[in-house]
Amino acid sequence: MVLKVGLMGAGAIAGTMARTINGLKHPEISLYAIASRSQEKAEVFAREYQIPHAFGSYEAMLQDPEINLIYIATPHSEHYANIKLCLAHKKAMLVEKSFTANAQQAKEVLEQAAAEQVFITEAIWTRYMPSRTIISDIIAHGELGEVRAIQANLSYPIMHKPRIIEPRLAGGALLDLGVYPINFAMMFFGHDLSAINGTCVKGSSGVDLMESISLTFADGKFASLMANACSPSDRMGYIYGETGYLAVTNINNPSKVELFNKNHELIKTYPLPAQVTGYEYELISCLNAFKHERLSCPEMSHQETIEVMEVMDKLRSQWDVTFPFETANHA
Repeated sequence: MVLKVGLMGAGAIAGTMARTINGLKHPEISLYAIASRSQEKAEVFAREYQIPHAFGSYEAMLQDPEINLIYIATPHSEHYANIKLCLAHKKAMLVEKSFTANAQQAKEVLEQAAAEQVFITEAIWTRYMPSRTIISDIIAHGELGEVRAIQANLSYPIMHKPRIIEPRLAGGALLDLGVYPINFAMMFFGHDLSAINGTCVKGSSGVDLMESISLTFADGKFASLMANACSPSDRMGYIYGETGYLAVTNINNPSKVELFNKNHELIKTYPLPAQVTGYEYELISCLNAFKHERLSCPEMSHQETIEVMEVMDKLRSQWDVTFPFETANHA
């Protein structure tokens, strides 16, 4: 089979996906279409990335029977409606993080997708990368002794971007940036949490711009996480064990994994495979799922997607951060 991908949204993230598919040159993955709310914008995007079909509306693209996977690359606030539209056309979906604006939306669309036998998975790219398996194997093989704690951060100076500052776009640092350290911790320590706590600093529009998050796991492990949209950070992740620790350079797209002993001496550096952009792994997982007639990808199960959304809901509740459409819909 050939995965014929249609891109929904013509922003920067869609551009990265287009470069990924073009650079991957996989015989079974094809960049087939782009849809924007403007025909002109779609055509400009199509020319830039050599995409054969350009559509001036999402509805028009979804009517093309050739497309068998939609990549949703719109703002968080739009994902719920975009997913519902794809479900109406029985189109399989790879949905950018954060999957929806809140857990209630996620539960509704995932239940509908399961009932209607439509494939859907969250494009949280770090869950699909080889670095995840490499790190998990290091922990499993006892290289750190018993692991106890995680520390991770992710920050970029993007506070003036509309997707960050606008409540109507489900803005804030949490859904855009904080989702990565949260996933980093839960990938390696699991989803069985006993406590979720955090503090944040809000911007003038009421969204969270800087936050400190602590996750306590049922087995006694702990994660201390930070994200902010006001400044750059080192993007490091650390996993601490009894006999040493791992240093992961850039939790958003790991470039280096190093093992240190308890005397802070570098013991080993683990090689990471070369990649196109890092987006290719989620596409390959989708292709494999199609071949095995699965409705989701094992790297990010539907339940895991919901549980990550629930963590972020809990934090926003503590911070009194809500989006206008949540109040209107009682979400």
